[in-house]
Amino acid sequence: MKRALVLVMALAGCQGAAGTAPGTSTSASSSSNQSPTTTTTTTPTAPTTAPSTSTSTSTNSSTGLPQIFPSDNPWNTDISSYPVHANSANFVASVGLTTGLHPDFGSDPNSGIPYVVVDNTQPFVPITAQYASESDPGPYPVPANAPIEGGAQSTGDRHVLVVDSGNSKLYEMWSSTPNPPGWNCGSAAIFDLTSNNLRPMYWTSADAAGLPVFPGLVRYDEVVTQGAINHALRFTIQNSQHGFVSPARHWASTSTDPNVPPMGLRFRLKASVSVAGLPPEVQVILTCLKKYGMMVADNGSNWFISGAPDPRWNDSNLHMINQITGADFEVVDTGPITTQ
Repeated sequence: MKRALVLVMALAGCQGAAGTAPGTSTSASSSSNQSPTTTTTTTPTAPTTAPSTSTSTSTNSSTGLPQIFPSDNPWNTDISSYPVHANSANFVASVGLTTGLHPDFGSDPNSGIPYVVVDNTQPFVPITAQYASESDPGPYPVPANAPIEGGAQSTGDRHVLVVDSGNSKLYEMWSSTPNPPGWNCGSAAIFDLTSNNLRPMYWTSADAAGLPVFPGLVRYDEVVTQGAINHALRFTIQNSQHGFVSPARHWASTSTDPNVPPMGLRFRLKASVSVAGLPPEVQVILTCLKKYGMMVADNGSNWFISGAPDPRWNDSNLHMINQITGADFEVVDTGPITTQ
């Protein structure tokens, strides 16, 4: 069904103030933007919220992480041979041809989007979502000390990501605040990591695009320990279109400019771009962008790539990725743009 009320998204590239209302950017690096809605979308059957007996088909012994979605999931799809979108040049130009990529993460624990891995012994606690009509109801297995994006005093997006390795589930919240014994948040979403099921049409998530956040993060264990990223990444742009491309499910703008990227649009580093001479970790990220690309996931600063903080990151090396600019990218055609 059609959304009955457009979610008006404020686009900003500056630090927001505490207490900023939902729908207003609160971070220079990224901004999950949501506002109350009178959606007429039919509410699906509520997901299982109690611990289940299901187990992951595979678990990484070094990280404790289960398989993150099936191999044929859009996040895990090789798009290196996908055709270039007919409007690629305009989409790329709107984000900035001369602006360099920026790693929106690093060694600082408050730089990037953190996550926590739990097993099936983690107690489930109540979750109160401000925008409950597009949130999956609790309880969620969120530890009381789960890391919050930007730190406990952050005035930004305050994402909380929980990977339940025992049940292969992903629990994500935006604008999260502890409220013992549970949590309050702006919006919340549950993803079954063994399934390719998407959010209902027009639903947000903990991300403006209605996508999961965790699968699109750059992680140290993949880049340095594993030496390869085998999934798409997420990034932000300042100005987005009133539309989305699957697997995104939600727009974050009122702009009808056809040359501005919609949520979920997939950008790919051109195969001709040389990565020689760049630090090994940067080469891994760029190789990933040639094979899997990156999806527009939120409104924020242009060309900001999301990742998880880790004290082992070499920040100087990471920032050499800014030698790669918008002109080095093209947009691939992964499907139609939903605008209504």
